[in-house]
Amino acid sequence: MRSMGRLGIPVYAVNGDSGAAAFTSRYCRRGYFWDLDVACPGKTAERLSVVGRMAGQRPILIPTTEDAAVFVAENAPALKETFIFPDQSPALVRSLASKKEMYHLVRRLGIPTPETSFPQTRSDVIDFLERATFPIVLKGIDGVRLLKRTGHKMAIVRSKRELVEMYDAMEDPENPNLMLQEYIPGGDDTIWMFNGYFNENSDCLVGFTGKKIRQFPVYTGATSLGVCLPNETVAKTTKEFMKTVGYRGILDIGYRYDARDGLYKVLDVNPRLGGTFRLFVGENGLDVVRALYLDLTGQPVPETVAPSGRKWIVEDSDLVSCVRYYRDGKLTFRQWVKSLRGIREGAFWAFDDPRPFLRLFAKDLRVALHRIFVKAASPAGSPQYPEGRPDVQASSLASASIVPAEADRKL
Repeated sequence: MRSMGRLGIPVYAVNGDSGAAAFTSRYCRRGYFWDLDVACPGKTAERLSVVGRMAGQRPILIPTTEDAAVFVAENAPALKETFIFPDQSPALVRSLASKKEMYHLVRRLGIPTPETSFPQTRSDVIDFLERATFPIVLKGIDGVRLLKRTGHKMAIVRSKRELVEMYDAMEDPENPNLMLQEYIPGGDDTIWMFNGYFNENSDCLVGFTGKKIRQFPVYTGATSLGVCLPNETVAKTTKEFMKTVGYRGILDIGYRYDARDGLYKVLDVNPRLGGTFRLFVGENGLDVVRALYLDLTGQPVPETVAPSGRKWIVEDSDLVSCVRYYRDGKLTFRQWVKSLRGIREGAFWAFDDPRPFLRLFAKDLRVALHRIFVKAASPAGSPQYPEGRPDVQASSLASASIVPAEADRKL
């Protein structure tokens, strides 16, 4: 909303959460509630087309979740009558969005990635234990589906007994969705990110690298504090990867550095706009959304680099994570103060657009009060909600931004 809105370009939001903070932004021309998970594809395409025609001038459609990215690719023929977006292979988008298919793809291409197993039954897990080296990362092939089912996207397990117990508690026997992944030792700062935009020839017109400083939930979650830093290996690997598979559009991809062999290993590939994209802003103000807008409206995309050391924070998530890191002995007060230096932008707070932050604060307050009262009313030993904000994290399961494409609009 802010990236394009600050340039005077109207932006429309479509989201499955009627309380989404984006709806309150001063830069949101209008918000539309529509749940991609509930509606059938035909109805969704029809609804989006209605919104697109109201926006006018054949607007640009930007998916912000995996489900939305897959939907746009699979329904491109119907949507292209109303919208502009990169011409993407549905099979490629599905393979990148699925952790299972992505794993097999990068293995075929010889790109480093953690060793992973995909059990279909409890018996498969028992067989896996014979060769397992702990700790093991237990995570969802479809992380959003696992989050909705359990409140977690992943867990780090440290023993055979814990693995079996966690598998039994988290797996859906009717529709297996769990994977067992090699644990790569190291702190949050071993996780690197690449954010970029690839044109119709799969050439990277703009690309940024950075790494996590803290995560939410701690150790296994999304970036709550990140920093821009150059990493030629991550950038080169990603550009060659996307060129080989013919990817087009905005990309967000994560790696973990493995000190044991000196390799950067692919963790996940997000074939859509990433939640941390405003961490990566060039010295001339260019980000991946602006690059996409320029390219799809026939304007040149200027070269740029992100200032090394630029930081971006998710305000409430990072505050909660800091408490946990402090309790675990991973963060001192002095280290916390030092880590805040260099923050250039927050995910929600902005002086020229404070309402999304106020909406977030109100939502967090409701969640906190709910937990307090639930805990007070629950008998001793009753299960509580897992750490995190499952209701908030799952609120953007289906969302997109619609930006009118004015070819004469200069950035």
